[in-house]
Amino acid sequence: MGLDNKTILEKANAAVTQGNNEEFLSYCNDDTTWIFVGDQTLKGKEAVRQYMVKAYIEPPKFMVENLIAEGDFVTAIGKISMKDESGNTVDYSYCDVWRFKDGKMAELKAFVIEDKSE
Repeated sequence: MGLDNKTILEKANAAVTQGNNEEFLSYCNDDTTWIFVGDQTLKGKEAVRQYMVKAYIEPPKFMVENLIAEGDFVTAIGKISMKDESGNTVDYSYCDVWRFKDGKMAELKAFVIEDKSE
């Protein structure tokens, strides 16, 4: 029996925080699409791989506040901290809506804003 979608996302996120982008990508469909609302859209696993190389200079740190699964969708709400190109840590609040297909992450719709409140 395969893993449920929520567990797949948890395993994929754990891989990213360990700096293992290839393991993360193994949980994605080859034609995965990532939509960063108001910013950019990535189409295909190779585009996501190239994004991760640039964006994850160091592995990001996640704090998931809520993980909600329903049907083919998993929604993650939380905070993420990443290093920018100059090496400074930047904190973000996010809401990721993942759509799953055939046991893999097929699409991400990400709402991400810089958290300047702290």
